[in-house]
Amino acid sequence: MREVFQQELSQVKDLLVSTSKEVNYAIQGATTALATLDIPLAESVIAHDQAIDALTADLDELSITILAKQQPVARDLRVVVSALRMSANLERMGDLAKHIAQVVTYLDKPLGHDTEIVDVFAQMSESVLDLAEQVTRLFETEDIEIARRISADDDIVDAHHAHIFDITLALEWAGDRDETVNITLTNRYIERFADHAVRIAEKIEYLATGDWS
Repeated sequence: MREVFQQELSQVKDLLVSTSKEVNYAIQGATTALATLDIPLAESVIAHDQAIDALTADLDELSITILAKQQPVARDLRVVVSALRMSANLERMGDLAKHIAQVVTYLDKPLGHDTEIVDVFAQMSESVLDLAEQVTRLFETEDIEIARRISADDDIVDAHHAHIFDITLALEWAGDRDETVNITLTNRYIERFADHAVRIAEKIEYLATGDWS
């Protein structure tokens, strides 16, 4: 029974890695579509969200089955419960990538064209793509140094997030209502994506250290 249990725990890790890779693919596609106004790419990201949802459903079902049949305790219990919570983070990250792609399908010109917002979004996208890759490596290695780096690198995304607000709230901002709304939504979606990466990093660090401070 113990061997079966360990196999199931290994399957949980494999599903976390697989789902994270799919989320990585989604945010890469969404941010590329945002930068290039690639509508077909945006539509493919939207359709791809179903694959992420299916993987998180499989992960949840496996975790619940382990809880019901194996009745894990101590660290094993924390691993399974954390997997359920991280599944929710990954599912939400996929949704946020989809939301970015949905904004792209509404556009007839790049967000923030003729302003520095284009450059800020490019830098913000680069930062969030790096975070997504770090999350996948974190699931693969459980290296707490990666977890701590994710938490620190989120500050870069937050700074870009605040900068975009500063631009759109300035008196000289000339964007119309629709563009301002789309910029604000996209800014929020990217910032929230990074926040979920941090939540995952905190859970992995907790599993490694037992410290939830």
